[in-house]
Amino acid sequence: MPDSYPTDRWLGILVVTLGTGGFGLLAKRPSLLLVAALGVVFAAYPRVSSPPEPDLHLERHVSDDSLTHGESFEVTTTVRNVGDGGIPDLRIIDGLPPALPVVEGTPRHGTALRAGETASFSYVVEARRGKHRFEPATVVARDISGGHEVELKVDAGTETAVDCTASVAQAPLRAQTTDATGRIAADHGGNGTEFYQTRAYRRGDPINRVDWKRYAQIGELRTVEFRAERAATVVLVVDARPAAYRGANGEPHAVDYSIAAARELVDTMLANRNRVGIAGFGRDVPWLSPGTGRDHRMRALVLLSQHATFQSRPPTGSVPELAEQAAQLRAQLPEDAQVLLLSPLLDDELPETIRLFDARGHAVSVISPDVTTSAGSGETLAAIERTDRLGRLRAAGIPVVDWSPERSLAATLQDTPELFDK
Repeated sequence: MPDSYPTDRWLGILVVTLGTGGFGLLAKRPSLLLVAALGVVFAAYPRVSSPPEPDLHLERHVSDDSLTHGESFEVTTTVRNVGDGGIPDLRIIDGLPPALPVVEGTPRHGTALRAGETASFSYVVEARRGKHRFEPATVVARDISGGHEVELKVDAGTETAVDCTASVAQAPLRAQTTDATGRIAADHGGNGTEFYQTRAYRRGDPINRVDWKRYAQIGELRTVEFRAERAATVVLVVDARPAAYRGANGEPHAVDYSIAAARELVDTMLANRNRVGIAGFGRDVPWLSPGTGRDHRMRALVLLSQHATFQSRPPTGSVPELAEQAAQLRAQLPEDAQVLLLSPLLDDELPETIRLFDARGHAVSVISPDVTTSAGSGETLAAIERTDRLGRLRAAGIPVVDWSPERSLAATLQDTPELFDK
């Protein structure tokens, strides 16, 4: 049953009515007593009437559900009264994802609906990086007197989502690899595409590996070796602690950007034959063991979309200490796993945790969305402190990608090739 409560809309009328009736008795004015009687009728009506029982069907349509960052799209929401009675006062607030700003119109609408009638309204939204799911619409219905109000959530008939992600050609992984063949260059010869060295020919070497040009020149048989390419076991860790829920006015916060980047990186690393896992810091430590394949990809994307730790709204209560969460994550990490952390680096506690992971044999790389500055605002104290943290991590040998969300992650990584496989 939806929540129903009185609005006390007629409470003021009741007070005036009682005052008028009392004055009419004292002054012996029948006309005032008549007015007071009418006021009592109006004030009593909500007490004897029943609250509305809305039965609504909602549909939502987006003009484009596959977008680029900054592109605008139109949302059209239609509400139908499928109940037997009319709704004289209906107010709708559409379930717009909190990370998406409205640039034209409004996601709020007020109307009245007779049985079987529909009402539609539209507004224009600007896309932000990530996959964004619309939430149920909030509906408030009042009876004809306005004395009773019912509030309920109404889901659209089908899920509404917009996808604003881009492909990333390569992830900034370290040279901590497994024996499986992949796309990370190793420091020894084997199967690969990059030249590594030549060595003396051995019986059984493939004919196509013989350096025939050298043989023609000096009559010496030598075999060409390519740099071996290995796969990695990687755990993507998203910083979703309360401190990470920061962003410029009207823009998504760092957790939204980190989750969007994690979705892109999952596809890239799995396509490069790496084993990929998912974890996070925040409300708790979500965990998906490293794996491969199409089913594993779906499990990873579902975890990033639906787990409570990765919600778009920050936690309202207390969360476990970072040291406790880090210890829990270390206990779950495979021995050969490296860590790719996504965090805005807005506190001094996390860099210490990063160095501890790296020192204990789990090579760490960091992608840090910069949400400390906005256009025209200049550097703030938070930006200066963050820059210092990035510098200290790099000085400790930990690769850090300083990512401005105004650019795509793919473009940022292309500009920093020195961070790969170090």
